[in-house]
This record gives sequence, structure tokens and C-alpha cells, in this order.
Amino acid sequence: MTATRSTGDGPGPSDQYVQSLVRGLSVIRAFDEDRPEMTLSEIAAATSLTRATARRFLSTLVEVGYMKQDGRWYSLTPRVLELGFSYLSSLSLPEVAQPYLERLSQEIDESSSVSVLDGADIVYVARATIRRRIMSVTINIGTRLPAHWTAMGRVLLAAQAPEDLSDYVGTIPSDAPTERAITDPEALRVELDLVREQGFSLIDQEVQEGLRSIAVPIFGRRQHSVSRNSDTPPQTVIAAVNVSTSASSLSRADIVDRFLGPLRRTSAAIADDLEETRRGRG
Repeated sequence: MTATRSTGDGPGPSDQYVQSLVRGLSVIRAFDEDRPEMTLSEIAAATSLTRATARRFLSTLVEVGYMKQDGRWYSLTPRVLELGFSYLSSLSLPEVAQPYLERLSQEIDESSSVSVLDGADIVYVARATIRRRIMSVTINIGTRLPAHWTAMGRVLLAAQAPEDLSDYVGTIPSDAPTERAITDPEALRVELDLVREQGFSLIDQEVQEGLRSIAVPIFGRRQHSVSRNSDTPPQTVIAAVNVSTSASSLSRADIVDRFLGPLRRTSAAIADDLEETRRGRG
């Protein structure tokens, strides 16, 4: 079944839009760390589907091996990782970035990550951790966080085309994880302008109390700086790399002094390696 084109003011789905596929994917996405197992009724409520519709999708997912059923309870199987593995494999970014993240984390004794922008969220695609844990949430490959509250997200948002950024900024939610988080669209615009100008983002206890993070972009070209007066086309930001630390251990100024240089060197090394990898494949 295909959906009809929207007649509203905003863009609607095209005549190639397959609504049943979208609904099936919503069933998969309903499961997360907090809801690893659900009943039919819970899944229907989480996806806004009728019980009959949810049951058909669940039966199909069980049949193809992406879901398993144990009595009343449904849960995802490891096979669902195939859906993301193809993307990560073709990207080459995770495998290229991982050794550089591990080297960075060993150098500065803090956890580091690489993420990409996916709609309104960042998605973690590579990560190197240290033993001590400073975040209340568990960050793994594939973890998603709202882009505008994170340092990596702001780096990635600051690189977006003005029209894309305008659509995004106007729809940021008013609820926030901490009192320090930006919820005002105009304040976010000002912050993104600053990020764009200085070339990095520093968040101070916006995602979680007691946590600070600094991030820089990873460019898709070998050239890592472009003069504003240059005729060189603007660089493409393909990802972001960050370092997170405890707010009690380092001040904002200390974080910039200690981590910005190593972060930028790591970003440049990843970009260079990606370029060499792509040349080799070509």
C-alpha cells in the first residue's frame, strides 16, 4: 500500500512512499535499552498501531528472524544488526576512526567518540572508552542522542546548509535533560554561529549534570582549513569527534587548552586516512 501525496503546506511523502514499510520499521525502533521486551499491547501503544496491524508486522519479523517471541513477550534478535552493518561497512569511517580514537583516549585518559548526523540525532559509529564511567547513560555503537544538546551534534548542525538548519532549529523540543540545555531556537542559532566561527563546540552539563564535552568536525577532504577569502569550495563535514570529561576535574578553559589540539590532530588524521582509503578503493 502506498500513501498519497500530502496536500498540506509542508513537504509530504512522494508517490513512492511505502507506508507499510515505515510502520514495520517503527516496530523495530520501538525497542530500546529501556524496553528490550514488550507485549503486543505495549508495542501497539508505542507505535500507535492497532493490535491487529502490530501483530501482522510482528509475525513477519519473527518469520524473517529479526524478532523472537517467548509467550506474550517479543524481543529483537541479533540479526537486526544486519540492518545497520551494511551502512557501517560501506561507510569505512568506523574502522578507520577506531584506532585513532583509542590512541587519543590513551593520550588524554578520557573517553572519545565519533558520530554522524542522522535527521535530528547524532548516531555513534565509533568509540574508545576508559575504565571510569562518567555518563549515566550507556553509550554504544548505534546510540542516538538529540543533536542540538551535544557537542558533536552542534558541530554537525553548524555545517548544515542554511535552509536545512532553519527547518531543524525551528522544531527543537522544549523539554531538556538539564536546566543548562538550550531550548530556545534563537539561542541555538547564536550558539551554532559561535561553533561555526571557532571551529569547535564545548557543552557544559547540558546532556548530563557533571559532564562536559568538546568536539571538532571531521572533514571529507585533505585540506583542513579554508580561508574565508579563498575561492576554494567549502569543506564537507562528514562526522564529528569528541572527548567527554567530568566537570569537576577540568574547567572549560582547561578543557580547551588540553583537548582541542589532540582532537584536531585526531580529526585530521582520520580525514587523511579516509581519503587514502577511498583512493585505494578507486
